[in-house]
Parts: sequence; structure tokens; C-alpha cells
Amino acid sequence: MKTRHITKLINAHPASDGAGVKIHRIPGFNDTAFSPFLMIDEFKSTHRDDYIGGFPPHPHRGIETLTYMLEGHFQHRDSMGNVGELKAGGAQWMAAGRGVIHSEMPMMDRGALHGFQIWINQPARNKKQPAHYFELPSDQIVERTVTQQGTMRLLTGSVTIAGEQYQTGLRQSGVEATVLDWNGAKDELITLTLPNEFNVLLYVYQGEISIDGKSAKVGQLAQFSVGDVIQIESNMISGALLLAGQPINEPIVHHGPFVMNSLDEIEQAVNDYQTGKFEQYAVTSAKEPT
Repeated sequence: MKTRHITKLINAHPASDGAGVKIHRIPGFNDTAFSPFLMIDEFKSTHRDDYIGGFPPHPHRGIETLTYMLEGHFQHRDSMGNVGELKAGGAQWMAAGRGVIHSEMPMMDRGALHGFQIWINQPARNKKQPAHYFELPSDQIVERTVTQQGTMRLLTGSVTIAGEQYQTGLRQSGVEATVLDWNGAKDELITLTLPNEFNVLLYVYQGEISIDGKSAKVGQLAQFSVGDVIQIESNMISGALLLAGQPINEPIVHHGPFVMNSLDEIEQAVNDYQTGKFEQYAVTSAKEPT
């Protein structure tokens, strides 16, 4: 077994999206070490003006989105007719495929908001498939105490921790991927085993962690060397999202909400959206079995 170590640290940078929602973003569209992941957005605020505008209706094609909420309450609506409640501790997954229009709007006008949206690339074979949506309420997420005081919440995929395997039934349309949320008290150590061929990322959203003597602080994303095992130690009370997935070795062309394999496909996506084809696709997608 080969232990992974940190090869690169990336700082999240302030941005805004939707109708002015304040976020911190780490894009990885042009980084092969990110694949199959494309982007991580963290939204966190106690001020209503930072999130009250929400994310009004907008299109997607060629990606999957995994949204995870630690605090707050948003409502999802899409052109397939789905209406989902994204509450604290819950997650939702959407595969855009050939096209979908959706919105995510706050169901709160005060209080704390803290959550994440992760963009996951779809292989070319899935970019022309019908869209799908799946909701995972908090009580359906696999949660375990994996160290003396530390907890792990497995949102999707599978992982082995201290020799015990955990897995979840969250469905995906593309490549294999694992996303988990780990919280540890000071000086706690967790050992994870993941497939050697997976790319692995770790985003620290609270505190500070150390891996093989190198630290990552809040707001930093760590990338890793090839290996089977990762040992994460919390230097203080800490929280981190771990993302691991099978790389997609295909060209990426990104334009706004569309991620395809060529510029021609991007132009086609823009044209299809502007001529109303996304609404037609949605009717068909809503009738497809998920």
C-alpha cells in the first residue's frame, strides 16, 4: 500500500453567482488532477443580502451537480417537474445530460447559510443522455463515528476507513466518484483507502488538517500524489470535504453552464437552449425511468 501526500494547495477565491450570491470558488476545468471534478463552490454567510437572491432558473448541459447543505434551506425546481427541499444535512444530485433548466432559491430570509455545490464532469457518452435528479435527505446519508470524536458522512460512492468499507446508494450517471464530509476533534487521525487510479481532492472548510507533515488550512484545497491510503490528522476542530473519482481522459470545453468536448458542441448547446430545445428535452427526461 502506498500513502498519498499533498502535491499542491489551492486557495478558494471570492466570487458571486446566480442573483448575487456570495461564494468562494475553486475552478479546475483545465487541471487534469481535478478530473472528474470541475469546480467547488462554497456558500457561507450569516447576512441575508449575501444569499437572498438565490440562483434563478438557468440551464446546464454535460455535467452533474452535487449540492450539500450544512446550514440553511433552499428549494430546487427544474424543467422535469422536480421540486426538492435542500435542508441542513441533506444533499441532492442532478445529471444535466443533454439539457435541463433548474433553479435553487432560498426558503429563508435570515439566519446562517453554509453549503457546497460540486460540479462533476460527464463522459462524452453521457452528455447526450436524458437529465436526472435525485434527493438525499439528511437522515438517508450514511453517517458513522470513525474516530474517538470524529464523524464521517458519505454523500456518494464508497470508501474504506480503518479496514471497514462504507458505501451509499446515491445514483450517478457518469464515472465512479466518492464524496465524504469528515469532522474531527483536535489531534484525531483518520486513515482512508481509495482506488489507486482515482484523483483525490480535499477541501478544508473549518480548522486545519495535516497530511504527511504538510498542513492545509480553512479555504484551501489539497491535491494528492498517486497512492492507496490517505492519513488525515486534525490540528484543531476541523471539517473537510474529500472528493475522489475516476479521471475522464477527454477534452474539456467550458462556456458558462455548459461543459462539452468541443467548441462546436458548445455552440450547439447555446443554440439548443435559445431555441427552446431544453424545454422539449425536459418533457422527455421527466418520463424516463431514473
